[in-house]
Amino acid sequence: MTAEPGGPEDRLRRFATIWSRAVYPVTSTSLTRPELEERLLPLARQLSEALRARTFDPGTAKGIGAALIEAHCTDPESLSRTLDCVDAYLVLYCGDPDAPADVQEAQRTRSSRLQHAMAAGFAQELRERTLAEQEAISQAALTAQSEVAQALHSSEARFRAVFEGAAIGIGIADLDGNVLQVNGALLRMFGGSENLVRGRNVAEWTHPDDAPQVWRLYDELVRGERDHYHVEKAFYRPDGTVLWTNLTVSLLRDADGRPQYQLALMEDTTERRLLNLRLRYEATHDALTGLPNRTLFFERLEKALAAGEGQRFGLCYLDLDGFKTINDSLGHAAGDRLLVEVADRLQSCATAPGEMVARLGGDEFVALTTGSDTERGVDELAGRIMNALVTPISVDGRELTVRGSIGIVEGPVGERGSAEVLRSADITMYRAKSAGGNRFELADPEADARTITRHGLTTALPMALNRGEFFIEYQPLVHLGDGTVHGAEALVRWLHPQHGVLGPDRFIPLAERTGLIVPLGRWVLEEAVRQARAWQEKQARTGPLRINVNLSPCQLTHPGLVSDTVDILEQAGLEPDALCLEVTESALIGADDDLLKPLRRLAEMGVDIALDDFGTGYSNLANLRRLPVRILKLDRSFTQSMQQYPADPVDLKIVEGIVSLAHSLDLAVTVEGVETGAQAEQLRILGCDTAQGWYYARPGPPERLHDLALVDATG
Repeated sequence: MTAEPGGPEDRLRRFATIWSRAVYPVTSTSLTRPELEERLLPLARQLSEALRARTFDPGTAKGIGAALIEAHCTDPESLSRTLDCVDAYLVLYCGDPDAPADVQEAQRTRSSRLQHAMAAGFAQELRERTLAEQEAISQAALTAQSEVAQALHSSEARFRAVFEGAAIGIGIADLDGNVLQVNGALLRMFGGSENLVRGRNVAEWTHPDDAPQVWRLYDELVRGERDHYHVEKAFYRPDGTVLWTNLTVSLLRDADGRPQYQLALMEDTTERRLLNLRLRYEATHDALTGLPNRTLFFERLEKALAAGEGQRFGLCYLDLDGFKTINDSLGHAAGDRLLVEVADRLQSCATAPGEMVARLGGDEFVALTTGSDTERGVDELAGRIMNALVTPISVDGRELTVRGSIGIVEGPVGERGSAEVLRSADITMYRAKSAGGNRFELADPEADARTITRHGLTTALPMALNRGEFFIEYQPLVHLGDGTVHGAEALVRWLHPQHGVLGPDRFIPLAERTGLIVPLGRWVLEEAVRQARAWQEKQARTGPLRINVNLSPCQLTHPGLVSDTVDILEQAGLEPDALCLEVTESALIGADDDLLKPLRRLAEMGVDIALDDFGTGYSNLANLRRLPVRILKLDRSFTQSMQQYPADPVDLKIVEGIVSLAHSLDLAVTVEGVETGAQAEQLRILGCDTAQGWYYARPGPPERLHDLALVDATG
């Protein structure tokens, strides 16, 4: 099957060609370059599939790194060239060129993670192969040990052949540690001068990085208490550089079994160690800024939180204010340069012992300080960070002002885990951002608990509606003229499994932010209309009980508002004039004709529209002429001012003026929050039409409202 020119298979083949050309010059193989390309093509296909896979599997990339060793690409330079090739061409040839920008950015991130995993697989396979070779050499050396001991007595020539021809460093010393003989491989490891190695004493080769057991094992060996030991050990070369080795030391005994010499076998592991250090650095540091990344930060944080008694920690969680705007307007390249400059400034703020700065991702950074006096130190650190961001940053000739919001967590170690500390800092940072940004806030356990509770309620909302955890209570609307029950307002409640009954103030704002208010509002309307129809069927007197239902601003803009309302009324068999939809005054401030059009259509059908919480906003009273409302609902703040006796005459004049204006516009007036008979009488005198409040009844089940209506009808 021939690949379509320019198709995925063709692009994959181009990537494999580029890869083989990059690594072939540094590969020890008998294969030709095209043969190596065929060897790499399946690996390229695996990389392409891993790049576009739904979930990231590091095992695939590790296997590809290991496969490079099997293809004899064992030189560290071949790994470096492979990583450069993958970084530059994998997304270009194997990604989706037509994908949105966020998908392409995700593919670049996936490519970086694949490189890290490939490097880890390469290092692991290389180490295992080296260890296997070393083990083979060690076994051969140990096997030859007895032969060498005999050869010292019988054949100097045979010993010299083994000694000088070995690929690893070999040295012989007496039991006092004096070096007697070394081979050429060992001399090359130490710089090539035999005079600087032979004649020295083993005890002189100490190094600060020696493991504690190194010299204990050595003492046991020269005393004849053990026959050999194996350690990783560093040596100083004559020029001051460090040589890292895998060192095996064995005891040579004479024919009678008495200790006579010590034999050292050394494998130079310096390059492999440097490669491992490089891979470790890349795995624990941010590629863009060079700062420690999330992995290293959590290692340091967990170590700090596990410190001894009396130690404390302080954490500053920084998020740049308005960084998305910079990315969207100037591009991601400019945003990256800005982040690099911010990282440099933050790094200069955390230079004291026990302090570090890391980048968690995006425009989020953290600064950590540890010690016994972090209460003062973390505030000073946050202040230095804020001051460091004051000076504008020049990017592409533009002076950009950068501000940040910081959440601070400080306290004794051992009380919280790293995840809990970072969550608290994150919550506190968003609290600082919500307060206007460009500031720092201290963590507040109570505020954290409220935020966590809100998040839990938000995530539980969709299933709560499906599980039927919501119910409606009804508060009667009473006619002030004759005291009869005119109707009721439907008030939704949430019977939460853990928190009990929650009022609308606890979950309606969450539903509005998540968009769940539309299906929840439709359910409330269906239940309320169905209940109103049930009241009609039981009502003995003339005239139906009207039902009032609240509409949120999100519902006002929903395209199905009118059709849903019509369907619900028709299915329940309720006339439109028995329904009143309440809209807050703030939702209609500055409303254009498009927003008012659905309300006008409903009003034309006969549905009453009430302007709720009237008097709390800043709407012009003249706007009442253009709004399709039939009822004004005065906010409860007006009735609260009437609790004193005598009532404030200014408030009375305001209410009287509003009532007069409303009646002149043929609008009815309803008052909320009536709690006493004196308030009710005063409002009746002022001309208000209907009222609701605890004076008449608290919100309750629908049966109670029907009983009240029957009492009015018969009383």
